[in-house]
Amino acid sequence: MAITTSISSPSLSPLLFSKTHHTYFPRLDSHPNFCKFDRCCLPTVSSRQNPLCLSSSGTWVLNASLVRAEASGNGREPMVPPYNVLITGSTKGIGYALAKEFLKAGDNVIICSRSAERVKSAVQSLREDFGEQHVWGTICDVREGQDVKDLVSFAQKELKYIDIWINNAGSNAYSYKPLSEASDEDLIEVVTTNALGLMLCCREAIKMMLNQPRGGHIFNIDGAGSDGRPTPRFAAYGATKRSVVHLTKSLQAELQMQDVKNVTMHNLSPGMVTTDLLMSGATTKQAKFFINALAEPPEVVAEYLVPNIRSIPANGSMKPTYIRFLTGIKAYSQIFSRFAFGARRNRYVLED
Repeated sequence: MAITTSISSPSLSPLLFSKTHHTYFPRLDSHPNFCKFDRCCLPTVSSRQNPLCLSSSGTWVLNASLVRAEASGNGREPMVPPYNVLITGSTKGIGYALAKEFLKAGDNVIICSRSAERVKSAVQSLREDFGEQHVWGTICDVREGQDVKDLVSFAQKELKYIDIWINNAGSNAYSYKPLSEASDEDLIEVVTTNALGLMLCCREAIKMMLNQPRGGHIFNIDGAGSDGRPTPRFAAYGATKRSVVHLTKSLQAELQMQDVKNVTMHNLSPGMVTTDLLMSGATTKQAKFFINALAEPPEVVAEYLVPNIRSIPANGSMKPTYIRFLTGIKAYSQIFSRFAFGARRNRYVLED
């Protein structure tokens, strides 16, 4: 796999290897043979321990054989494509788009949903495009511990192991109103799906991957509120999404305390995606403005996220990452363009 940049000078900006950009490039400073120039890090190309080598065109290229050797040295089997991927809440929206993108890359995918009808329809549609030997589906209510255990059993039966588990299932009960007006049923729906359901999925995914020779990567999808900003009209949803980041960090710490080297927790941030969930809240002037200015279709987001997700096992990394589609700089740029030039006005919904 070629790293999509050319590096020819030690004066390369240190931003390329900063926390913001480590989803694009391997963290080179983890390798023992490493040299530094003016805060900018470049690997020593002559090292037998370094999985990156410089091609004749000046591009850093990943040496797959060294990735395999490094994995073997850590007591786990190498994780090479095609990958086995499981995505919860994946019969529509961003979950379905992610499944489709992994299938395009040649991977094997398991999808699931609470609705047997939606699972059947989604599997049929995906098999028409990618064949019957690459996609499977089953019902799963992530709020139920036994359902999640059955999901693991189904995955092991069909694929033997899972390399990449993406916790995408989430809900806001399609309700946008002040907390004081929310029903018991809506609050229970949101909290049990987004918080309890995530915990159950993480628990079972970790238990499964601990026993896999090649280990695995677990990605928890964040959402509005995960950065600590207020989410009026869907306060319960925002509170649960704030907890996603905390849970991921806590599980990272637990795995480190237990000296687990073959399972890694990550966060995945799709930003604002034009799903039914988001569009059902396009009822105020402010909501319409931000949806038009910042949102993107699921397919666009998935096209960006999947290659970045796949690059993690591809480069042999077992370090936690936070992959973001809508970065702060990108969001501010699009909002500025909206105010300054009227860009993206009425793109998805008519503004007042």
